[in-house]
Amino acid sequence: MRYASQEWLDRQRELQQAFTPRPGACARVRYRLLDAPGGGEISYVADVRDGRVDSQQLGDDPSADCTMSCTYDDSIAMLRGELAPTTAFMNGQIKVTGNVAKLAPLMPITQTAQYRRHNARLLSETEF
Repeated sequence: MRYASQEWLDRQRELQQAFTPRPGACARVRYRLLDAPGGGEISYVADVRDGRVDSQQLGDDPSADCTMSCTYDDSIAMLRGELAPTTAFMNGQIKVTGNVAKLAPLMPITQTAQYRRHNARLLSETEF
């Protein structure tokens, strides 16, 4: 399935249902992938409830709790494990606006074995 397509977003949500619930780890996050193929932008919104994506849709929602922006290529590098999200944030490759505190309970999830397995599975099914 094609990266950052609705099918891909749905599959990511499906795989995350196996995550151990983390009560209170909730946020509505807007993602902006800049410099996408063809020179455009891909935007999608994820509703995260108790540490798992509850829903994700292509499109925009400026009223989301926060917005994370990075280049399309950097997002692929993070998915492949070639670029650590923390490093990308510290280097300014990821820009975060809005209620950044809403992301704090979500960040530890990216360090779990469950997340790494999920990421590997999703990557194996993804076409770029």
